[in-house]
Amino acid sequence: MHSGLILLLWLAAVASIQLLPPSALAIAVLGCALVALLLAPARARRLVRRVRVLLLAIVILFAWFTPGEALLVDWPRLGPTREGAALAALHAGRLLAVVCAVALLLERLSLDRLVSGLHALARPLRLIGVPPERLALRLLLVLRLVEATPRGSGPGHWKAWLLDEDEEGKVEPVRLQRERLSRADAVFALALFAALLWWSLA
Repeated sequence: MHSGLILLLWLAAVASIQLLPPSALAIAVLGCALVALLLAPARARRLVRRVRVLLLAIVILFAWFTPGEALLVDWPRLGPTREGAALAALHAGRLLAVVCAVALLLERLSLDRLVSGLHALARPLRLIGVPPERLALRLLLVLRLVEATPRGSGPGHWKAWLLDEDEEGKVEPVRLQRERLSRADAVFALALFAALLWWSLA
């Protein structure tokens, strides 16, 4: 399947998760976490560690600063509120679902194909004067930097990665892959567009 279609399906799935009610969201987050731990355990744990400060900030800001009924009766002024705890769980769950979805996407789709799909989706930006090649190239460089220097390994500073050269002293060129849209992909894209149009009009 074309990488652009894979990204569109991924975006639709992530957007659908964000629109779920709290009861269904809990099941979706649990399912995403289990699938991510089975198919991309190392990447999922690494991404969750990187957003742990943001998760803590979400819990503190919503649970302790949202007006409502005190969750701890003995310390009503110091403890969180029920309404705030519910909002914190809702937003933290949505963030965890997105993180697990990103881990699965990066695990199953190579960096070159990922950038190729984004480049294909960004082509309409050329009409407003934004070159999609520059956006794709910058994204590819950032993703290569992140993948090449995980925590605990690699150079101690990102500038060292930029100055790194191979044994012959030549810099490896960066090439943007372009995938062709097959007939099956075109039929699938038309069917998906028709289904979305029917759903929006229903």
